[in-house]
Amino acid sequence: MTEDTLSRVFAALADPTRRDMVARLTEGDATASQLAEPYRMTLQAVYKHLRVLEDAGLVSRPRGPQPRPVRLEVGALDLMDTWIERHRARAERRYRRLDAVLAQMKEDEDDEDHRGGHRGRPEVAGHPDDA
Repeated sequence: MTEDTLSRVFAALADPTRRDMVARLTEGDATASQLAEPYRMTLQAVYKHLRVLEDAGLVSRPRGPQPRPVRLEVGALDLMDTWIERHRARAERRYRRLDAVLAQMKEDEDDEDHRGGHRGRPEVAGHPDDA
């Protein structure tokens, strides 16, 4: 699957009705009529949603007479998962590096405080805050 396929998958899942259809298909195959049951739309509109999901590679329907079962194709979900996990791993590495830098800064600050150093504003004799 290519990057173009990934774009089609994300675009197809941008619609809440199609996301719901995919979620329902994780429980098992269903016909278009079964998928249409909870929606207030025509069967023709359901077929349009199914066409978008098919074009994205998220579902398939075998050739043959109606009713045909709609089947979830997990390969498209695997493609999304791979993309998401790659970017999640990069972000987590970046945050771990930031955490390490912050921990080192805190440690350096604590060491400075224990040696009697002061990193705040310098003491000035007669300053109004000294009263």
